[in-house]
Amino acid sequence: MSAGGKLISAAWRCAERKPSRAVNAAFTLKPQLVGMVKRPRLRSILTSLALYAMAAVLITYFGVNAFTGNHGLKARHELDAQIAALVSERDQLRAERKRWQHRVALLKSDGLDPDMLDERARMLLEYVDPRDLVLITGKP
Repeated sequence: MSAGGKLISAAWRCAERKPSRAVNAAFTLKPQLVGMVKRPRLRSILTSLALYAMAAVLITYFGVNAFTGNHGLKARHELDAQIAALVSERDQLRAERKRWQHRVALLKSDGLDPDMLDERARMLLEYVDPRDLVLITGKP
């Protein structure tokens, strides 16, 4: 006879004596079969809260690193500012180079400008033409 059959036969034997106890005995588990789980609702609530807390910590960690990390948004803004500064410096240097190329082209023998030659010779030799007007502004 199976375990279920034994429970039912025990219930019928008890039913002959007292009907209410027989029904309760048939559908009640024995104390040694009940597990040691205490407060299962509290455990499930705490487990779900722990999972949500871990997910929030991970999201916060990756969010902070996305903003302040080496390749984050803040670093991108700093790189953009550095790029803008370097581009403006490059443009200034290109303009200065163009001016110097123009001055060098004026000093070449095939296109020698007499005024430029006169200006450079006077500056290097510190000579003054008698027709020049000299203004002394202060100590040299």
